Parts: sequence; structure tokens; C-alpha cells
Amino acid sequence: MRKYTGLGSALLASAALILCSGAASADVPAKNPKTKKAIVKHAVVETSRMAWWSKARFGMFIHWGVYSVPAGVYDGNKIPGLGEWIMHDAKIPVDKYQAYAKDFNPTAYDPEKWVLTAKAAGVKYIVITTKHHDGFAMFDSKASDWNIVKRTPYGKDVIKMLADACRKYGMKLGFYYSQANDWNNPGGAAAGGHWDKKQDGSFDDYLDKVAIPQIKEILTNYGDVAELWWDVPTDMTKERAAKITPLLAKYPNIITNNRLGGGVQGDLETPEQYIPATGIPGRYWEACMTMNDTWGFKTYDEHWKSSQTLIRNLVDIASKGGNYLLNVGPKSNGEFPQPIVERLKAMGDWLKVNGEAIYGTTASPFRKLPWGRCTTQEQADGNTTLYLHVFDWPTDGRLIVPGLDNQVLSAKLLANGAVLKSRKTADGVSIAVPASALDANATVIKLIIQGKPVVTPYIQSADADGSFVLSPVDADTKGGVQSEHNPPNLGYWTSAEATASWQIKVTRPGLYTVEAPVAAINEGNVINIAVDTHPMKVIITTTVKATGSDGKYENNNFGKVNINKAGIATITVTPSAQNWQHINLRAITFKPVN
Repeated sequence: MRKYTGLGSALLASAALILCSGAASADVPAKNPKTKKAIVKHAVVETSRMAWWSKARFGMFIHWGVYSVPAGVYDGNKIPGLGEWIMHDAKIPVDKYQAYAKDFNPTAYDPEKWVLTAKAAGVKYIVITTKHHDGFAMFDSKASDWNIVKRTPYGKDVIKMLADACRKYGMKLGFYYSQANDWNNPGGAAAGGHWDKKQDGSFDDYLDKVAIPQIKEILTNYGDVAELWWDVPTDMTKERAAKITPLLAKYPNIITNNRLGGGVQGDLETPEQYIPATGIPGRYWEACMTMNDTWGFKTYDEHWKSSQTLIRNLVDIASKGGNYLLNVGPKSNGEFPQPIVERLKAMGDWLKVNGEAIYGTTASPFRKLPWGRCTTQEQADGNTTLYLHVFDWPTDGRLIVPGLDNQVLSAKLLANGAVLKSRKTADGVSIAVPASALDANATVIKLIIQGKPVVTPYIQSADADGSFVLSPVDADTKGGVQSEHNPPNLGYWTSAEATASWQIKVTRPGLYTVEAPVAAINEGNVINIAVDTHPMKVIITTTVKATGSDGKYENNNFGKVNINKAGIATITVTPSAQNWQHINLRAITFKPVN
């Protein structure tokens, strides 16, 4: 794994967790401002091949290899970066790196224990590294002797052992394979870095004599392969990718990701280390993320995410129509580090109670929820179950489901079945809830509504003083501008035809000041901010400050705007076509003038 941009996904190796938005991924509300209500529709058409994957929602990624021996330390120095990239980042010579294989002896490896640990955690499928960028095959390969059977004292095919255990316990198994980066087999480093004469060789020879034969081996020697996970397609041209794609023709049920290269889209988008704010509409997607800061084991990486964060990540991803591929980096002896074991147990405990609200669910119909997330499930009778995952428990005994217009057929706490009273209000549906949450991670309310969800698509202003913030992650964008993360901003705003808009429920009409941080390399960018409360529309125009860099932000005061009435307002940011240059825009704050 590594920072990678390709084929529709910005895959960033950072720990940015976009937990501020409850926007749905596959559910797209109507954009006609004259339409008060919006009935959600799913943008992804389900296929039988993808059916199991879509229901699974939770997978385990396993990064394991020779890099777990140095475990982040080389020549007595802690090497910054990812554990599995230590050979590259420390520029370790081939002979020195290959010597680590003599110490790779995972005598504590128990594949059945791994699978049972995953099942107890609620995991539905496993994807393991068969070969990472260090070129070391974790299986018995005839194409290269740089493998676990021929080079280690352990001498066993750990992939076969895991495949057998997965079959025994009904766990689906997928394989990660680094097709275009190999720092040990000659020629493989041509596409991914080169610092040792022993790496010399032809990249095409490497593909023909090592990568493609090994791909054939993992496809044919280990039973059914559920998912094939490519990575970092440096220099993978269309012609090179075309050597690999025919291999998959014999295996029509295999699911592949979008990292093969050469324009091959695959089945899955793969956001890395972040959760897309609105999912990835119209595409299946799988967010791969670590429990700490590394994929491969490092002895000194103790920056563990809490169990609550991991559980809420799972909820957040499911609410946006994606799957959570959560990483485990075993030690060189074959054991899972204890912090990983503890967190997997906590996730399993939560899923034993609340799994109904995750598995087999689809994305939320709500644009944003102020207290948590929602997953949905269509019923055979045409009605819909909404699972309300409450992160922030209400202090006044009322949970407001904003904008929901359906009749409620029943409401209860999922954990204990306690029946809850609900009623329609001007704001949506109000549910009477107990004084305290049942679960600090997420308490789930099971709400059954009549028909398909009918929701007013707005963001609710929650601040007591009437102020509100338009977050980039909540924007509807057109013309190429993108909602980015770390930190959230509207980026790639290069076209004067691009716009961003929000629908906000204004609770307090009156005069507001408007301001936002903007990064602009050049002078002269003019922004128009229109506030449309139907039928009145007010526009303020400001020239933004030049900061000299698209990463340097300065606060801009756009002036004041009068919002004449409470209710739904559409707020749109439109560039002026004259002299428009690239900008990045962060959250816009509207603050009442006292």
C-alpha cells in the first residue's frame, strides 16, 4: 500500500476519517428545487456476482511478509513510513533484505485461529497479501524462488494453509498481488524505484516470467478466489494490462479492484485510509484502512485507533453503501498483535447485537443526520427498515429524524426490542428515547416506515444561535469541482463553469456575515454566493485574496447577506468567468449579526 491516485479514486495514505457527514453514496435525491420531497433511488445495479460482496460490508485485509522481521527498524534506526515499504524507504540492498527471510519463521501461525478470530469479529471475507512490493511470494511459486517455501526455515505454503482453513469455516478468501512493483525479482523495480544493480532487468520480462505466471498460480492452486486486489499500477500500460485480463476470463465470479492499470476499471473503487464523504455514486467501493498507521507490522507503531472509531467507521461506510476492509498486520511469528485482537473482539461484540443493521443493508436516504448515520433495508412487502445508528444521544429524550415524510409503522431499540413512541412533526419524525444510550459506540433504533423513504433533502442547522456551516463534504458539485478531505475542501476548482450548492434549513431569518478560508495562487478570482429562499434570491460578490499557493488558506470575509425567512434555502457558490483561476475553498460560515 502507498499513496496512489488512479482510476477514479484518490487513495491517500493518511488517517483522515471523514465522520462529519451522513450523506448517502448510492442514493441520489432529486435536484429540482421546486420538488419538495425526494424519493431515493439506488445508482448501482446489483448483479448476482456482486451480491455476496454487497451484503458482507466487513472484510479483513492482512498484510504479512518478510517486512515483519525488520518491523520498521533498519541498522538500528526507526524508518519512517509504512512497515511493508521499509526496503524501498531505507533503500536496503537486495542481498541484505533477502537475508531477513532466514529469520522469517512463523511457528505461531495458526490459520484456523486467524479465521475463527475473523468470524468472531463479524468479518465476512479475508484479503491477504500473496506478494507485496518486496516481491516475496507467501506461497509455493515455481516462477521465482524468492518465496516462503524455498527461502525460510518455515518452508510451508501459508496461503494454502489459510485457503484450507477458510474453506473449512465458510470464509471467503481473496488475494492481494502487487503486479507492477517488485523490488527483488530482476526488472520488477523498473516501475517502482531502483537503487541496486541486482534489480536491473526488463520490466516486460518480469511481467512475462514472474508476475503473470504467479497470477496463474494463485488463481489455480488455492480453490475459489473471491477477490483479486491489485496495487500501484506504475507503468502498467494498456498493452501490459491486456496480458493479464485474459487470465480472469476463466473465473467469471472473481471480483477485482481498480488498480490493475491500463485503463481497466475493475469492479471496485478503493479509497485508501479515508471514507468518501458521499460514498462513490454509481460504483461499488471498498474503503481499506489500518488500525494504527501502518499496514505491515511495526514494533513501535502504537497509534491505535479506538474500538469506537473502528465501529463508527464501519457504520459510516455501510451508511454510504461501501464495504470496510480493515487491516491486520501480523507479527513475523504469525500472531496478531494484542491491540488488534482486542479491537476485533470489541467489533464482534457490537456486531453480535447490531449486525442486522450492517449486513445486507444499503445506503442512507438522508443528506445528513446531526446525530449519527442510517442504513436501510427494503422489505418484501414494499416497506422499508431504517436503522438509525445514534452516535450522539439526545439529552432531551427526543430523537429527530429530519425531513422524513413517511408514516412510521414501528420503532424499537434493536439491542433489547424495547418499543419506542414516535410522531410526525414539522421537522420530520420525533422518536421518544430513553435517557441514556444503550451503547457508547452506536445505539441502533430500528424504524419501519411505510413504502420507500421520502425525504426532504436538506442539511439541518443545529447551532443554538442560528449560525450554520456549509461543509465541503455536504456540497452538491457540478463542473468538475471535487469534495476533497484532509482537511475537507472543495478542490480542483479550475473551471468557471463549476458550482457548489447546499440546501440548508435556516432556523433564524435575518442578517448574516459570510466568511470562508480560500487558497488561491493568483489574483482576481471573483466568487458569487447566492442565497435562494424561493422566491427571493440574494447574491453577494467578492474578490478572494491571493495566497500564492493552493495549500495556503486565508480567511475571506464575503460581506453580509439578509436571509428573509426561515425554512429551506438553497445556497450556491458560482465563479465569475472573467479571469478565473484555480482555487480551493473550505467551509463557509454564516453567522447571525446581533
